[in-house]
Amino acid sequence: MSATIPQKGLGQGMPVIPTQQQQVQGHMASGLGPSQPGMPPQGALREISPVYLCRIGQETVQDIVTRTMEIFQITRATQLPNGVTQSQAAYQDRFGKLQDHLRQLALLFRKLRLLYERCVEMTTDLQESPTELVPYVGEETAPVRVEPCSPAVIQERQEVLEKVRQKNQEMKVLMDQMRNLLWDVNAMLTMRK
Repeated sequence: MSATIPQKGLGQGMPVIPTQQQQVQGHMASGLGPSQPGMPPQGALREISPVYLCRIGQETVQDIVTRTMEIFQITRATQLPNGVTQSQAAYQDRFGKLQDHLRQLALLFRKLRLLYERCVEMTTDLQESPTELVPYVGEETAPVRVEPCSPAVIQERQEVLEKVRQKNQEMKVLMDQMRNLLWDVNAMLTMRK
């Protein structure tokens, strides 16, 4: 009953380094932790970068969502005992599956908590805290100080804006011509019938 890491989406946008990846999988798949079953030992996480920990955390969250959806599918498929006799074996089978999924969810949440705590430990030296990066709704944000631009930058901006206006005007003329052409074609096709 070791928690496995799904491999979907690993190669999208990030280079995969096989040696570290295999090392991460080996540490995460072996459920031989000193304090919690299904958790990697603390020393194993010390040699892994925060980027890989975040990737493992993302995959763990995906696994949690998948298992939760499976739980909901099992409970939706279960009929209430309203006078209909079902076999006791079917109920026991579903109950066993639910218990297994719940145990796996508990392990995955513990694993996710461990990954989160380790990432927080490894990134304490960052200059900005996450609360400064993303403001809360309704929270007053400090105005950003804007430095005045040089005249060359202002002139270049005006030139770019003028080019954009000209291109927009040209596109509008082309769209009007295409619209008129389509109207003429449709009118001719209608008259032909």
